[in-house]
Amino acid sequence: MPESARPPRFLALDVGTKRIGVAVSDELGLTAQPVLTLERRRNPRDDLRSLARLARRFGVAGLVVGNPLHLSGDLSPRAAKTQAFAAELGELTGLPIHLWDERLTTREAHQILYEAGKARQEHRRVVDQVAATLILQSFLDEKTGNRE
Repeated sequence: MPESARPPRFLALDVGTKRIGVAVSDELGLTAQPVLTLERRRNPRDDLRSLARLARRFGVAGLVVGNPLHLSGDLSPRAAKTQAFAAELGELTGLPIHLWDERLTTREAHQILYEAGKARQEHRRVVDQVAATLILQSFLDEKTGNRE
């Protein structure tokens, strides 16, 4: 498939206080794939630079950032911090930011890992990237549905 005919790729983030889960869309723009879990550093600028490098490495056209809203849909204090982080990342990369509702994705990620037979103590290493994958898949599904 020629480069110009390919759908855009997206990098998705599940931003937490200790870790950031990262996922990327496949080259067809249909499925989300887990990439890694980034351990947060003391300086948030270091996190931003690491994520900008990943965005360049995968040649993404945009960033999908999980927006941690309250179950009611209202903004949470964590959502305000996440949105500020996302805005900084957008400035650094020059890429569009898509804030995406992430309510219950971490809980769903734990359930998926549990059903896959992973021990609870193993979850910490991968739960954030599974949550990022769920966020991105939801974004891709809606995007695809809007094209039809």
